[in-house]
Amino acid sequence: MVRIRLRRMGSKKQPTYRIVVCDKEAPRDGAFIEVIGRYNPRTQPETVLVDEARAWHWLKVGAQPSDAVKQLFTKTGTLARFERLKQGESPEALMVEAQSWADAAAAISPRTRIGTAKPKKADQATPES
Repeated sequence: MVRIRLRRMGSKKQPTYRIVVCDKEAPRDGAFIEVIGRYNPRTQPETVLVDEARAWHWLKVGAQPSDAVKQLFTKTGTLARFERLKQGESPEALMVEAQSWADAAAAISPRTRIGTAKPKKADQATPES
């Protein structure tokens, strides 16, 4: 069975992921068939780039997305467009829609979440002696 899942990349405590098509039995960072996208949770906002044509191809031939990839595909609209493709809508029109969605996505800041300081809560009580 073929799965679409995340493959961890990046250095220690700085993960980025590739969305890959691989055999279900392959280890998480082991052999894969094809890279169809990437995901970076560390940018503001998160970066999700998917080659929708290849994702649709693999979904058509029976590849099962993992839960994490299913959430990413739902967020980007890939699964909704795939359902419309199965109902007979034109693939060219869907690809134009996917490209316009990607172009309209918020600009990605080069700053990562790791380097940003968390705001302090104003309502924290001070310890009393």
